[in-house]
Amino acid sequence: MTRHVEVMDLVAQLKAAEEAFVLATVVRTVSVTAAKAGAKAIIRPDGTIVAGWIGGGCARGAVLKAAQEALADGEPRMVSVQPENLLAELGVRPGENREGVRFASNMCPSKGTMDIFVEPVLLHPSLVILGGSPVALSLAAQARRLGYHVTVAAARADLVESPDADLVIDGLVLGKLNQAKRFVVVSTQGKGDEAGLRAAIDTPAAYRAFVGSRRKMAALRAKLIGEGFAAAALDTVKAPAGLDLGAITPEEIAMSILAEITVERRRGQRVVQPRGKPT
Repeated sequence: MTRHVEVMDLVAQLKAAEEAFVLATVVRTVSVTAAKAGAKAIIRPDGTIVAGWIGGGCARGAVLKAAQEALADGEPRMVSVQPENLLAELGVRPGENREGVRFASNMCPSKGTMDIFVEPVLLHPSLVILGGSPVALSLAAQARRLGYHVTVAAARADLVESPDADLVIDGLVLGKLNQAKRFVVVSTQGKGDEAGLRAAIDTPAAYRAFVGSRRKMAALRAKLIGEGFAAAALDTVKAPAGLDLGAITPEEIAMSILAEITVERRRGQRVVQPRGKPT
């Protein structure tokens, strides 16, 4: 019981610290096994088991491999470790997947069976908003409700109200940020546009956007290129930000930006089922 409590305490700590990990839980055992149902372990992305225990080498290799795959695609897995004779009776080979279960061979003398549920706990996607404009504040609030880790960077004097954010930075100089997949939006809207663009370009991100007109972005682009910025880097910034939904209010503009971010965030994740032939 103590070991279980320690594992769950660490789960809470890692979640609070925004660190990715896998929680592996033994859900069923048959015959003699080192670990019993309910045993848990926390596995880091590098394959290190940092807390708990799910048995010895008989299951470790298969679980660690499943853990790395789960962190890569975000999908949980079930691993069933069984003696080779039982796998043969089921008609499956070690390493084969069937109906959502990955089968592995138990080569240990115990010849027991263990089923382990491998659950990835991933970082929240990171949204970095540069600026304290009404669009920036609305974007932060909406993104928080959608599960983003939100950072707002703006001079305190430019904030008309306290933003709904996980982290608020005074100014446009970004320090250490959340290490999840990152999206950056410059929403300075006349108060530090150039500094905001510089910070966005210098920040690794899957998506960068500027809240403003094409004309304003073109003027800023020409100015920064004249100061030595690479045109290719500036071209990674989408301007104007957001999908063309005909948005007018700050809330609508923020919604259009989040819609565009969602397209980028989910790219390649959605499985489109083929339509059936009409009858």
